[in-house]
Amino acid sequence: MSSRLRSSLFLLAWLLMLTVCFLCLTAFPQAAKSVKGADPNSPAHEADSLFGIKKDGKYGYIDKTGKIVIPPQYADAGGFYEGLAAVNVGSKWGFIDRAGKMVIPPRYDAADWFHEGRARVRVGASLGFIDNTGKMVIPPRFDEAGEFSEGMAVVTLKSGSKWGFIDKNGHTVIPEQYDSASGFREGLAEVTIGHKTGFIDPSGKMVITPQFEEATGFSQGLAQVSVNDKWGFIDKTGKIVIPPQYDLAFPFSEGLAKVNVGDKVGFIDKTGRMTISAQYDDADWFREGLTAVSVGRRWGFIDKTGKMVIPAQYRHAFSFDQGLAGVWVGDRTGLIDMSGKYVWEPTK
Repeated sequence: MSSRLRSSLFLLAWLLMLTVCFLCLTAFPQAAKSVKGADPNSPAHEADSLFGIKKDGKYGYIDKTGKIVIPPQYADAGGFYEGLAAVNVGSKWGFIDRAGKMVIPPRYDAADWFHEGRARVRVGASLGFIDNTGKMVIPPRFDEAGEFSEGMAVVTLKSGSKWGFIDKNGHTVIPEQYDSASGFREGLAEVTIGHKTGFIDPSGKMVITPQFEEATGFSQGLAQVSVNDKWGFIDKTGKIVIPPQYDLAFPFSEGLAKVNVGDKVGFIDKTGRMTISAQYDDADWFREGLTAVSVGRRWGFIDKTGKMVIPAQYRHAFSFDQGLAGVWVGDRTGLIDMSGKYVWEPTK
């Protein structure tokens, strides 16, 4: 297996792990394509959000205390973003508000979260964008598209063709000319021309010349890059600040980044110092001071010193969001608080 393919498979696995509770990314090919640039700092559930639960095969929502606010009734559902959540009714997707009212009727073949006032929806084989009233502001015409980030979305009219960027009205801002691209993060977006990746600014100007085998979007001022099959980090001038030495690297979150050394995972700070030694089989990224880690096929939670604060006892676990974390126990999913206490006992 080539190093590039190995990296892609690792990164796809990382994306799948991030689908905490039940985001509806799988309907969107660009989600897998742009996982390299996924930002652990965004999007996140809004304050005072509701949390998804599953019971008897149906999805609903609870508040932070575990009280059912919207009874389990949907075939599938996503998290709340910008006040709305995508839900599946029958074979179609619509959007509800936090009172459970269906504010955008189920009429889409797939639907994503709202971000910057727009949500991707699929009608037939094509993707478009709606606003929070359900108005189709950008008609479905794209084979693949990313979410809006910093006012633009990366799109392609034909899968396997070139990529460009549109604004929130669907106007082309940067023409389709890249072999691959991901959304803007912290003012820059990574683009690939041929077999090399660099970064452009919102005007389309190439500010970091394509020179890396692979690269990701910026997070907390740094971006991962691959040189000679090893990963390190650059700053926004393109200067390498943490030399490529890791088998895989992920975005910084709360000042730390997950890195792979061989088949083990640890964490480094922005100086490149290994603050938590590579000893885990896998890990999520830090949120709210903790991260989920895997030890011998069981998941628990550590703090930034590496101390195990919630024992490794779950089949799988995701990092905390607004004080709660999703965990798997067998084939059941539950939600715990930061003390490890169940707010929602595992159900399926």
